[in-house]
Amino acid sequence: MMDPAKPYVHGYSEREAVRLSDQARTLSALLHHDTFYPSGARVLEAGCGVGSQTLVLARNNPQVSFVSVDINPASLEQARRLIEQEGIGNVSFAQADLFRLPYPPADFDHIFLCFVLEHLPEPVLALRILMESLKPGGTLTAIEGDHGSTYFYPDNGHSRRAIECLVELQARAGGDALIGRRLYPLFTAAGLRRVKVSPRTVYADGGRPELAEGFTQKTFAAMVEGVGEKVLAERMMSEEDWQRGIDGLYRAAEEDGTFNYTFFKAVGVKE
Repeated sequence: MMDPAKPYVHGYSEREAVRLSDQARTLSALLHHDTFYPSGARVLEAGCGVGSQTLVLARNNPQVSFVSVDINPASLEQARRLIEQEGIGNVSFAQADLFRLPYPPADFDHIFLCFVLEHLPEPVLALRILMESLKPGGTLTAIEGDHGSTYFYPDNGHSRRAIECLVELQARAGGDALIGRRLYPLFTAAGLRRVKVSPRTVYADGGRPELAEGFTQKTFAAMVEGVGEKVLAERMMSEEDWQRGIDGLYRAAEEDGTFNYTFFKAVGVKE
């Protein structure tokens, strides 16, 4: 769900689909323990991708009707298959551009989007367009990360540079990998009211091996590693330094390592 003229920085590979699934499964409780809607509500999920978040939302809200849209037909088909395989019946899918939604005004009780605004060159405009499809009194929820919140041990300068490369590549594509810190001003600028933003911090160490594997390794390190070809093609780092950086991120997942990252969840109301 982004400007089709700009490349999605993470790509649409099978490996990326697996990474998104690992991420959703690992962070389900952290991000969605309070994502619940009233029975009978009609909720738009904007930018559903391969359905990783759709699965969590639909399972947690079985009495809610979800309409999940994405601009990429291949991702949408993966999402459909996932939901069908899981036997979930409260989700319908449609291919749609977030900036040209095929729905009448005030058609939805609530709107949800996760890891979407970070890829858009005009996030405030996107929020305003989404609000047109939202009923008065309805909520808009967005979850975003912030790569600037990354801290790990043992520290590794090459790893920090590798993360910076990802941030730079995303900026070149029109996005913002540091957008988490901006959610409150973005929501208020779009006209949402009663905005509340809560930080959701992932911290992994030797005493939390499930997070070290599920987040440090399979989510974050894999995400950074996935842009390696672009980094090397642009000569942003040497191949040797890049590999040292990736190795350093995986090193933080070992028993004596630590890893810290913060997501931000914003909820605003259309009045």
